[in-house]
Parts: sequence; C-alpha cells; structure tokens
Amino acid sequence: MTEPVVTGFLLVDKPKGWTSHDVVAKIRNHIGGKVGHAGTLDPMATGLLVLGIGRATRLLRFVQGAEKEYIATALFGVATDSLDADGAILTREPLPVVDDDVIGVMARFTGEILQIPPMVSARRVEGRRLYELAREGEIVEREARPVTIHRLELLDLAPSDYPEVTFRTVCSTGTYVRTLADDLARALGGRAYLTELRRVRIGALHVDDSISVTEAVEAIESGEIDRILLSSAAGLADLPEIRVDEAMASAVRDGRELPEILLPSGTDADTPIRIEDRHGDLIAVYRRGDTALRPEVVLS
Repeated sequence: MTEPVVTGFLLVDKPKGWTSHDVVAKIRNHIGGKVGHAGTLDPMATGLLVLGIGRATRLLRFVQGAEKEYIATALFGVATDSLDADGAILTREPLPVVDDDVIGVMARFTGEILQIPPMVSARRVEGRRLYELAREGEIVEREARPVTIHRLELLDLAPSDYPEVTFRTVCSTGTYVRTLADDLARALGGRAYLTELRRVRIGALHVDDSISVTEAVEAIESGEIDRILLSSAAGLADLPEIRVDEAMASAVRDGRELPEILLPSGTDADTPIRIEDRHGDLIAVYRRGDTALRPEVVLS
C-alpha cells in the first residue's frame, strides 16, 4: 500500500457505535497509505476525531496532548461495570440531588486531581490492556494518575430519584470523563454512569468544522480530498510558530539545530514549536534543548 501524496488532518464527527479504529479503517480503505487518529473515543461516544493522513500521522502526538472539551450526560443513582451505557448494571439506589448539590461538589474536582482508570479502558497494566483483563473477569489494582480539569460546568439537571445530569468539562489528555461523572456522584453519596458523551474540541480544533464519515468517503472517491483536509500547520495552530527564510528552511529539512534566540517569547521550555517556511507550510516541529532548538519531527 503506497503512501498517499496528500498529507494533513481530517476532522471527523465520529458516530455512536463506531470505534475510533473503525473510522480509521474506513478512511484507510478508501485513501490507502497511512491513516491514524489522535485520541480514542469509546464506541458510545460521538464527536471530534482527528485523523492524520500521510506524513501528518507523525504529528498526531502533538494534537493528542492538547486540552479536550466534552459535553456529557450521566444518570445518577445507577452504576455499571464500565461506568457507561455499554456496561452491565451493578447497583441502583435513588440519588435525588438538585442543581446546587452538584455545583457544590464540582469545585472539588476542578484543577489537578487524581483519577483511577476504569477497568474497561485501554490503559496498560503489566503489558495488558485493562479492558482485556476485564473481559477475562479480572479486576486489578490501578494506580491513581494526575489529570487536570480546567473547567467543569453544570448545563442541565432533570430532577428525579435518578436524575440525568449534563455537564461540560475542559480537561487534560488522559482524563476519563466517565470516571469524573462517577466521582461526582460518589461525592454526593451514590454512583453514576455516562449515558452520552460528545467531544466537541481538541485544542483549537472544533467539531463544528468536522464532517461525517460518509461525507469524507464521498470526497475521497470524487477526488476532492484536498477540499476536506486541514493543512499540517493549521492542525497544529495551538503550537507557537517560527517562520524561517529559505536558507534556514533548508537547514531545518536537514535536521539541524536552530539558535535559541528564535524562540517566541513566553514559550515554556517543554513546548513543541512548529517551524514553517516562508509560505506558511509546516516543515518540522522542534523543541527547546539545553542550548538550542532541536528537531523532534522533520517532515521533509
């Protein structure tokens, strides 16, 4: 299978019932070559899935590290073994909370918090995926990991003995929103599981700019893939930028270090930096070293 001559990012609105791999496989079957994604969505979830096409697959890690925004709905008072609607019900106890109750505990889950990954997740423990162990009936100890909840906002609550609670969260990569929902309910004396989850944003990339899998396939089959692709530079718009002249662009393509003086002011030491040629095309991603800027990914 040859690599496609096109390269860039494709923003897809993942439908419910599809795995992230299903979407990747569908697009790969039609375009050929390398296709990958930045950040898995569970089958029950919908929303923004960022695909890398061709050489842009090498850039997906920089997208995956960006903050993410979700809108989620949880059913309070009921627990499932997967913490979402795809799991089996474990317990059912009324939890008739109201808006002020939920808002009151949200502050405790804002900022840097510790989360225990759910058993039905892709996290690895001693080389095995947790969901693989869960299918075998095993429950293992999981280490709590730090994540950051930048924003947590109640959007709606339908009063009931088993209220449906809809909230928005902006969080760091690695956050489990279903764990967050259950932790909120636990803080109120009960349990909860997610009934709906929609990812609406990754960094500067928004689901409003995405297309359906069907639309993507139609564009590819009609030879209009360039129309639906986002350039590599635009896909990494969150990263600070250095634009270089032709002589320096040639040095970048050779993988040479760049002087630290080029670093945009206010850039953190560990922040990736996109390097563009004079036309605004992305040619590399660099990162600050001890005394110079060093290449991390060179595209050409």
